[in-house]
Amino acid sequence: MTKHSGLDRVALGLLVATVLIWSSNWVVMKQMAHYIGPFTLVALRYLLAFVLVAPITLMMGRSMRFPPFWLTAGGALAQMAGFQCLSQYALISGGAGHVVMLAYTMPFWVGLFAWLLLGEKITARFLCGLAVCAVGLLAIIAPWQGLGGMESSVAALASGFCWGLGVVISKRTLQKHKVDVMGLTAWQMLLGGLFCLPLIWIFPQQETVWAPQLYFGMAYMTIMATAVGWLLWMSVVQRVSASIAGMSSLLVPALVLLQAWFWLDEFPSWLEWGGIALIMAGLLVVTMPVRQGKGRATVKA
Repeated sequence: MTKHSGLDRVALGLLVATVLIWSSNWVVMKQMAHYIGPFTLVALRYLLAFVLVAPITLMMGRSMRFPPFWLTAGGALAQMAGFQCLSQYALISGGAGHVVMLAYTMPFWVGLFAWLLLGEKITARFLCGLAVCAVGLLAIIAPWQGLGGMESSVAALASGFCWGLGVVISKRTLQKHKVDVMGLTAWQMLLGGLFCLPLIWIFPQQETVWAPQLYFGMAYMTIMATAVGWLLWMSVVQRVSASIAGMSSLLVPALVLLQAWFWLDEFPSWLEWGGIALIMAGLLVVTMPVRQGKGRATVKA
């Protein structure tokens, strides 16, 4: 498959399916907070996902050779265990829409870590988008209204921080070593799940309620959001330009807000709506393509 600057029907279908699956997953994650502890949930999710993704990777003829250990472990710790555990922890007391908006500040963290660790330049446009996003974050967190929801907000922001760090570590792994991206993802899932196991015994959690809702939720998170979602996303990235793939990810938090309103009766205040609009605007400024030459678009991570 080749990349196209636009969207054909197949790419559009794959893109819509991916966004719907991942946005719905945040609603499922919020509901799972009533049945199982965050660290137990994440450990089960990624260990089961590895069992699914590894054979699929081999059947597709992709390499499952183990990548460089420390880079793989660092990416798994940040992008798998750190991001998911902090997001799930934030959902215990925070609304799904509130948490996803703070977690999806990840493009800014990617830019900062790419500057610090990979030596990539920070553009004036990036700084402008970051400033707009910072004002939006301030409106959503609203520290002047008290610190009641601060723990959830900080955890959600930290999850975006972890995702950004994990992306840059994975990018460095792919740059420095001949690694199959599917094999790398599968091994990171395994290590991410294993990293979560000690947390189950170290930190007190809610007792697991073995109800049908838990089984259905785990099946969706493992099969659809993790295994199928990643495979669909890789197909999207192969078919469309990086700019379209990057901007399409902004649809996830927008759809989470709508689904949280419909399914969970979560409705942001007017101040939160203003913060959400500012964050979306800041993300759009950062991820939209830069025109160079005769209509050519490039994107910097």
